[in-house]
Amino acid sequence: MRPFSLTASPSSATAPLRVACVQVSPDGNRQRNHAAARAGFERAVQLGADIVLLPEKWSLLGEPDVLEHGAEGIDGTDMALVRDACVQHGIWCVAGSIALREPASEKLRNASFVVAPDGSIAARYDKIHMFDVEVEGVTYRESDVEDGGSEIVSLPVSLPEKPGWHLGLSICYDLRFPELYRALALRGANLVTVPAAFTERTGRDHWEVLLRARAIENSCFVVAANAIGDHGGGKRSYGRSMIIDPWGVVLAQAGDDEVVITADLDMRVLEAVRQSIPSLAGRVPAAYG
Repeated sequence: MRPFSLTASPSSATAPLRVACVQVSPDGNRQRNHAAARAGFERAVQLGADIVLLPEKWSLLGEPDVLEHGAEGIDGTDMALVRDACVQHGIWCVAGSIALREPASEKLRNASFVVAPDGSIAARYDKIHMFDVEVEGVTYRESDVEDGGSEIVSLPVSLPEKPGWHLGLSICYDLRFPELYRALALRGANLVTVPAAFTERTGRDHWEVLLRARAIENSCFVVAANAIGDHGGGKRSYGRSMIIDPWGVVLAQAGDDEVVITADLDMRVLEAVRQSIPSLAGRVPAAYG
């Protein structure tokens, strides 16, 4: 329960923004993964979504050799699927992330793209923080096959009769680095997306805690689409995709299967939180060194 009321404001007359998380179980079978993504996209459209979010590596996920052999360029079938769907339905999509191959680059990039309703690519974000960890004997070495990005990315999203939304982009392991989310908030982001393949083991203890913390400390909405299931090599993703408001309230949460969740994001909630606890305005940068 939030300790404030939603009072009238200039933005209160605007309709809520409906967002959808498509939770799928990607593996090394691109054809199957594409079919699952299409089905999820169609379901999100049926549910009235304005923006659809796919998980990290929704089109291809597995051992490093699977990614190296199957990675595509920006003009490949992965992005074609998303761009065609956006044009067909007149909808925005944060296309999770894909293992991206670029000319003259030895390593791949873990890249997230924002696609506009006309099919154009509005933004690209390359995952900054590489997932190089060992959890209960299972080793992940993302940097072996991928280079990390270095640029923080945010952008305004143009929606008829739903003004004021500003997206901040991140991917999975980025969630553990609060500096990124604070930088996005200071750049104007009020809706942050987190496509992920967050591990089952760490997800049990950390997923919800980190997502709610990022929403609360930056007074923003957080929309997180996680993968679910077994991807080979003992690597499993946790699922439990979530949509969280700036007070930290979980508006929607997925279970343990392939599913689409939606929630309506009310700009009045954002304004009320930022007025009630103006932590962004109360920062003292000079004291932080």
